[in-house]
Amino acid sequence: MAQAVVKTDFNFPKQKDVYHGKVRDVYNIDDQYLVMVVSDRISTFDVVLPKGIPYKGQVLNQIADKFLDATSDIVPNWKIAVPDPMVTIGHYVEPYQVEMVVRGYLTGHAWREYKAGKREICGVAMPEGMKEHQRFPTPILTPTTKAHEGHDEDISREEIIKQGLVSKKEYEKLEEYTLALFQRGTEIAEKMGLILVDTKYEFGRKEGKIYLIDEIHTPDSSRYFYLEGYQERQDNDENQKQLSKEFVREWLMERGFQGKEGQQIPDMPNEYIDQVTNRYIELYEKITGDNFQKEDAKEVIERIERNVTEKLNELL
Repeated sequence: MAQAVVKTDFNFPKQKDVYHGKVRDVYNIDDQYLVMVVSDRISTFDVVLPKGIPYKGQVLNQIADKFLDATSDIVPNWKIAVPDPMVTIGHYVEPYQVEMVVRGYLTGHAWREYKAGKREICGVAMPEGMKEHQRFPTPILTPTTKAHEGHDEDISREEIIKQGLVSKKEYEKLEEYTLALFQRGTEIAEKMGLILVDTKYEFGRKEGKIYLIDEIHTPDSSRYFYLEGYQERQDNDENQKQLSKEFVREWLMERGFQGKEGQQIPDMPNEYIDQVTNRYIELYEKITGDNFQKEDAKEVIERIERNVTEKLNELL
């Protein structure tokens, strides 16, 4: 079985500090650049699972790389270079403390709220009489607060502005960018026989300018359905065929785990981890139309350190 990168502890040139997120480790280089290492850790229900998924970091980083390029005409983004399959180097940007979640369909968290009888999410009304996985008349924005620990919380547009998390003018710009990015992502997915169901975007600010940061349209930040057979499955009240992290959530829920206190994370056997790797690779190939090239999974840490250091020496 290939080696999964679950922990990094680099010391890059002019490194000031490092932030270890659920999946990404972000190294601050002299308050000038950020080095984002996309690990093979997998997080679900806001819990990092004990075992990593080989090649997952490479899949996420390379999909984000493609989509950052494919949307750079809509909004400037933070990316400068991709020196390694698992790493992006970009501008040091001050992030907004909200995540912009956009939903085209009644699925996942929105469906769970709907099923519980709620007809409003983040201050946005949801129509009566909808079925799971049904398309919304128009995509809805359901932002969340950005929690460094624990759960991200739903928040309304009004609350964001009232709490001063983002100014009204900037928030309106974030909404505009979010909907335009989702529209572009939807069009690209459709060409590849997929439906972009929902996704989240993160933004930051540098010298008064808004940048798209982090990842975009990856299976960790987005949910995809297969376009073919979607309507038939809806009409027959069947589950949609999807490419996202949801299948891992479902596997855990079937084994009694939903990230709640006192619940034990079930052990993921190697065969299942291989299946998850294959699902991530399948999504990469499906969404990009390219064959996935597995990078040598031996001595990955040494490779990353070498590639990043070389690039930083050029930039600094």
